[in-house]
Amino acid sequence: MGFFIETLLGGLMTGVLYALIGLGFVLIFKASGVFNFAQGAMVLVAALAMARFSAWAIELTGSMLFGNVIAFFMSVAFMIALAIAIERLVLRHLVNQELTTLLMATLGITYVLDGLGQTVFGSSVYTIDVGMPKEPIFALDSVFQGGILINKEDVIAAAIAAGLVALLSVFFQKTSTGRALRAVADDHQAAQSIGIPLNRIWVIVWCVAGVVALVAGMIWGSKLGVQFSLTTVALRALPVVILGGLTSVPGAIIGGLIIGVGEKLSEVYLGPFVGGGIEIWFAYVLALVFLLFRPQGLFGEKIIDRV
Repeated sequence: MGFFIETLLGGLMTGVLYALIGLGFVLIFKASGVFNFAQGAMVLVAALAMARFSAWAIELTGSMLFGNVIAFFMSVAFMIALAIAIERLVLRHLVNQELTTLLMATLGITYVLDGLGQTVFGSSVYTIDVGMPKEPIFALDSVFQGGILINKEDVIAAAIAAGLVALLSVFFQKTSTGRALRAVADDHQAAQSIGIPLNRIWVIVWCVAGVVALVAGMIWGSKLGVQFSLTTVALRALPVVILGGLTSVPGAIIGGLIIGVGEKLSEVYLGPFVGGGIEIWFAYVLALVFLLFRPQGLFGEKIIDRV
């Protein structure tokens, strides 16, 4: 029983991190109605910025705490500037264009960001040390024999991600800007006709997505190191948004938890019977099932075309 709980907790913590990346996809989709293939590149660039700014700030101040705080705000400013540049140079010229056009634009942004990251920050593997403890602890020794192994870094990362998810949920549901974002996603022209400034909304949502990418990049960079393969982590979030629904912030959360727990439990309990490797493809098989039988996901809006 103790081993099952340990596996379950590990899956939940991983799922929260998946949900954090999935939120970036949901944010852009809710504002523009297009799937943002550049989200993985945004996570990479944000992590690179944090790693380089952190190294510089810590050397300048001589303090890890103040250095990381300075680097974080510098990285936030960098991601906001990047979001404004994307809106001014690309999205502003594509207002009311076909969704296919916007989709191809995000693919182009992906390759531009990959090249920009390598040009500005270099192609070396960097580390991000924000002071999160990496040594595991054993809990509930008196309840389960040997206790339950818990990684403190995962717990802190999951708490940060959960707090950000809760904040974004309130933003979308309770603020006028959040409601405007939903209106823009439903119909660009109708939103403009009632006075919602489409360009400003896109700047806001890309800025928010940039900050989310920064937090995700910091957490994954701390765990895996900052390298260009970090962009592939975003691919792990694709089944999350398919499962939860592309238009639902709570769906990204639930989808991430289901994927995280499902991966861990299937690998541990089913892997020995099929030779292992289930954790690699489990999420994609589950996403395929949903695409076949419930393409809008668990919490997504079902689109009904009337003719």
